[in-house]
Amino acid sequence: MAPSRPEHFHYQLDLLQTFMTTMTNSNHISAHDLADQLAARDVTVIDVREPMEYASGHINGSLNVPLSRITQADLPRGPLVLVCQSGNRSAKALSQLLQQGHPHPVADLMGGLPAWQQAGFYVCKLKGAPLPLMRQVQIAAGSLVLLGVILSQTVAPGWIWLSGFVGAGLTFAGISGFCGMARLLAAMPWNQVSIGSQGE
Repeated sequence: MAPSRPEHFHYQLDLLQTFMTTMTNSNHISAHDLADQLAARDVTVIDVREPMEYASGHINGSLNVPLSRITQADLPRGPLVLVCQSGNRSAKALSQLLQQGHPHPVADLMGGLPAWQQAGFYVCKLKGAPLPLMRQVQIAAGSLVLLGVILSQTVAPGWIWLSGFVGAGLTFAGISGFCGMARLLAAMPWNQVSIGSQGE
């Protein structure tokens, strides 16, 4: 039996109050709580990754607004949840919006998109999307390490430093959160994706 309009209104109000309380207390939201809010259509998801990352997999109905444009973009009214791959960029976007005095409740998804997937929720992919950036980094880094080892055995021992350089770069990326190889690959022609109709 479908709930009456007053009951439905109170249910929606309770969900909104729970969402606002959660964001007020911690500015973070879990994947399951976000799924509930999306089902009630009480929140808009903003994906702050780059377009090629968004194309490779995103939450259904989310809008792509890269971190570099988050404070200049015309964001939807109402509660927002920010999403990225690891949670680092969404946390930065959250901080920027709060410092700017964003007028509506805003939070970021704990654990990023992997947490959403691990919770068993669906991820959309755009047709013709490139490989996920992390997989491209793994392929490129692994190839360079292998190449350094092969060349050090067949050409000159000094080539082993190529493998060492790649390893040092990956270690730095893990510590600092900045990956130069990922930035370089993201600028490659095959990763230039134009996001037309979003949230499909």
